Amino acid sequence: MKTRKQGGFTLIELVVVIALLGILAAFAIPRFASLEREARSATTQGLSGSVRSAAAMAHGLFLATGSTPVNMEGNPIDIVNGYPDAATIADTLADSTGFTVSTAGPVTTFVKDGAGGTCEVEYTQAAVNNPPAIAVDVSGC
Repeated sequence: MKTRKQGGFTLIELVVVIALLGILAAFAIPRFASLEREARSATTQGLSGSVRSAAAMAHGLFLATGSTPVNMEGNPIDIVNGYPDAATIADTLADSTGFTVSTAGPVTTFVKDGAGGTCEVEYTQAAVNNPPAIAVDVSGC
């Protein structure tokens, strides 16, 4: 009679592979977990750049036309001291998905959704002879 040789992995080989995967996972998971925080921070920094650019574009439109409100992408943008006011700065942006926008007086705050702490961009409309103040806080992203 011929003996049939069976193919497959031994139990020791399987245990070694599982142990190696466990070791790799122990190093990889913390590395990927911090990427989520870094992604929220980068998104918030990107939005601050968009707000700065949009305010500068609205300022340029105001200087070119000399009238208020200026029209950006079909949205009327009210101008205060040459720059967008707090109530309409969000309308200058093409997309603010992922952020909750709230306005209180001369300040508009864009808060990153899903952040456990402070992860926001704050736009304070321009004062006389000064540009708007745009502050970024990514300490709690």
